[in-house]
Amino acid sequence: MSSYGACIGVLLAGWVGVSPLCWAQSNATIPDARTILKRGTIEAGGTVGYWEEFLFPTEAHSSSRRAVLMMPRIGVVVTDEVNAGMLSGNLAVQVEPVYGRFKNTFTGHGAGASLVLKYNLLSFGRWVPYWDVGVGVLWTDLAPRIAEDSSQVNFTLETGPGIQYYATTSMALTVGVRYHHLSNAGVGERNLGLDAVLPYAGVSWILWR
Repeated sequence: MSSYGACIGVLLAGWVGVSPLCWAQSNATIPDARTILKRGTIEAGGTVGYWEEFLFPTEAHSSSRRAVLMMPRIGVVVTDEVNAGMLSGNLAVQVEPVYGRFKNTFTGHGAGASLVLKYNLLSFGRWVPYWDVGVGVLWTDLAPRIAEDSSQVNFTLETGPGIQYYATTSMALTVGVRYHHLSNAGVGERNLGLDAVLPYAGVSWILWR
């Protein structure tokens, strides 16, 4: 658990280091999501997450696996703002590579990528709540060593809420949480799958708007 604690400590230290910048701006330069996240805006960055397996009531296998995931990302806003009151927002599409290091009784690794759809809520100034949904492919050497999966090539499904805080007009802090599912879609002998909660935090930058 020491490696996980170190990662979390680095995230917190980075957050504390950047936070004073958020309060140092005058009212005239406070970022506004509507002027930042417009159709065609390109945003890049990355997050680090802590993946921890959990069980649905109908599942009988172990829930002892944990992992640290590194998730760089790049995306583009693909729609104009949809006018829906407080739910007004737009849609972004992101490509999200991922590398993970799993740990329980043995160490495992995973690498892959996801395509993520993200709906940004634009009615809250520099705060941008969002919900995203992603599907992807993940290679992992957990299989065939685990009972839940017999295939090293797997598919992922993930979804959940998050929020971005634009410290400047070109840089945002991000926190969120996802439900994360990993399975081989029945192409292997065993396919119980792994379900996990994935809290994450990171930073992103506007490359073009």
